Amino acid sequence: MLRFFVGTLKWLETSPAFGKLCGWACLIALIALTSEMIDPSYLDPSHQKFIFLIGALAMWRYGNAAIHFTRGMYFLHWRFPRMRKAVERMGAAALPEHMFMVVTSFRIPAQTTFKVYQSVFQEIQRLPVPCTVIASIVEKGDEDLIKQIMRREVHERPDIKLLIVRARGTGKRDGLAHAFRALSRRMPGNDAVVGVVDGDTMLLPGCVENAVKFFAYLPSVGGITTNEFCQVEGGKLMREWHALRFAQRHVNMCSMALSRRVLTMTGRLSFFRASVMIDPEFIKDVEADFLDHWRLGRFQFLTGDDKSSWFSLMRAGWDTFYVPDSNSLTVEHPPDSSFLRATRQLMFRWYGNSLRQNFRATRLLGLRQLGLFTMYVLYDQRVSMWTSLLGLTASLLAALLFGIQFLLVYLLWVLLTRSLVSLLLVFAGHPVDPLYPLVLYYNQIVGSLMKVYALFHMDQQSWTRQKTTLERSPLGFDLALNRWSSKTMLASSFALFFGAVAMLLTLSQS
Repeated sequence: MLRFFVGTLKWLETSPAFGKLCGWACLIALIALTSEMIDPSYLDPSHQKFIFLIGALAMWRYGNAAIHFTRGMYFLHWRFPRMRKAVERMGAAALPEHMFMVVTSFRIPAQTTFKVYQSVFQEIQRLPVPCTVIASIVEKGDEDLIKQIMRREVHERPDIKLLIVRARGTGKRDGLAHAFRALSRRMPGNDAVVGVVDGDTMLLPGCVENAVKFFAYLPSVGGITTNEFCQVEGGKLMREWHALRFAQRHVNMCSMALSRRVLTMTGRLSFFRASVMIDPEFIKDVEADFLDHWRLGRFQFLTGDDKSSWFSLMRAGWDTFYVPDSNSLTVEHPPDSSFLRATRQLMFRWYGNSLRQNFRATRLLGLRQLGLFTMYVLYDQRVSMWTSLLGLTASLLAALLFGIQFLLVYLLWVLLTRSLVSLLLVFAGHPVDPLYPLVLYYNQIVGSLMKVYALFHMDQQSWTRQKTTLERSPLGFDLALNRWSSKTMLASSFALFFGAVAMLLTLSQS
């Protein structure tokens, strides 16, 4: 029987269309089965107080999601196509005078490095402007490989140069800073543009030209980030988890681009005005960014260079933008063979970076530089980690106190809403898998727990690929105090949360 089950799974993977059809059929069957298990009286208007409690919260949370989705679709299907036509009418005048491509490679497999640099050289070969590739590397073997790729891909273009920068191997931030200083010594002109490419990101045809033309069209924009697709070296569940993340990212980026306040300059592929990147303050922000925390003191950012570059742009008064038709393909290497361990590690790194940036941006930049909508989004990020847990917590407590039917009603609600949200991603141009509703809910619950944990452990950071960690203070007492105060505040916050949920349930039943 086990062999038959495993064989069936393998056959479904080789027949993706039929496998998706079976997956959606199973999901619909699960929704129907759950609805049949619910006592109709629990959906009766006599239970209005409990339903209104959940409904009011849902209207707020899904209202926020609907605003982002509506803004994103308006930008993607109406506003941006008109901007693209205006840019194309500018012709060659929209191209920069010189293109620089900074590529960082550290502990990247050789086959991935080959594909990445091959795509970079192919892209700049197509671009009819002088180009310089600045490769920030650690190993000598990478230098030989990159030169070999350039000889193979670049033909009859003496205006394309290669500059090798040897970094110390102490992390991506140091590698970027070395490359940016090498760029400064080249003294780029005011109309030059710099692309920053991660060592595991392949450029898809036309992505450079599609993005860099917007600098001439939007003179207030200092940084542009791009659309990402992923190629995951892992099982189907890990692949779909990453694919869903990129689909959601696409919608949110489009929404924030409408305000020209994209919240991160992704380290995978972003573009900057050269005049911005050679600013010593910008280089300092990327190399040695830090946060002053009221309890944990001052500590440096180990990860999150994309958040540092965004903050530096915002502080200098620049706008940020997103070009949805500038596409790259990222090779994702999960940090662990276990789906649970790998996703928790990645979410802790991502959400920790976001929270550290969130608190600093709202405090130091404020409404004037960020704008009303961006400020609202940043504050909502702090609240959503708790509201996302409220439905499950309330349903579990209600099931224990009043009966299992409350949990079944909540399960039906989750299946219906997550399926609808997943299907809406079709309008963003991403394929939708029947696993999306389940993965979406996993991200909501586990992601919220990781956000709460990161909120009280902001000083804990590590790279998932480089296996480097932040150097901690040598003072044992301070370190122990920070550790125990973090644990105490985390436990206290959950105690208050459960107490508040229990009180609301009691009031709803009184």
